[in-house]
Amino acid sequence: MDAANREKRTMRLKLVCLALVLALAPAAVPVRAQIPHFAPGRADLVVVHKSKRLLELKRHGRTIRAFRIALGRSPVGPKRKEGDGRTPEGVYTLDWRKADSGFYRAIHVSYPAPWDLERSSRWGVPPGDMIMIHGLPNDAGPASAQHPELDWTNGCIAVSNQEMDEIWARVEDGTTIIIYP
Repeated sequence: MDAANREKRTMRLKLVCLALVLALAPAAVPVRAQIPHFAPGRADLVVVHKSKRLLELKRHGRTIRAFRIALGRSPVGPKRKEGDGRTPEGVYTLDWRKADSGFYRAIHVSYPAPWDLERSSRWGVPPGDMIMIHGLPNDAGPASAQHPELDWTNGCIAVSNQEMDEIWARVEDGTTIIIYP
């Protein structure tokens, strides 16, 4: 066998070994510890641009991942009261998470903030609550058929379940979220 053929054979063998190692490696790591291969590093800021239907994960000021989103059924303008179908605007915290949500998984946005409560009190309306970043409905009903082209939530920020897994792995409780119009 000449040197060129030997080199090609060695290269093929290395590629097969690498493929086997990569295929078997995730099985050796507990599911909770896995961060998807496309997700190197955690986000230190989440930014939502409602008008662009875009959620960005940022680290040190740089976007490390972006997702198309669906919003509340009346997405223009800030949330004013419970049931208005609007997604809040402003600076909040992602403060806790729910693994057994009715919408796959969910991470809570700290709405209403004190200024939201003051405004709703002044207007004499309930501010609403339970604003989340979440996946699709567990029953995968009609709302998921046109996600994310159709705004269908009650004021939350929705992504696909696969995207929610990545966000879940990359965003810690206590992370700031800025929601722009």
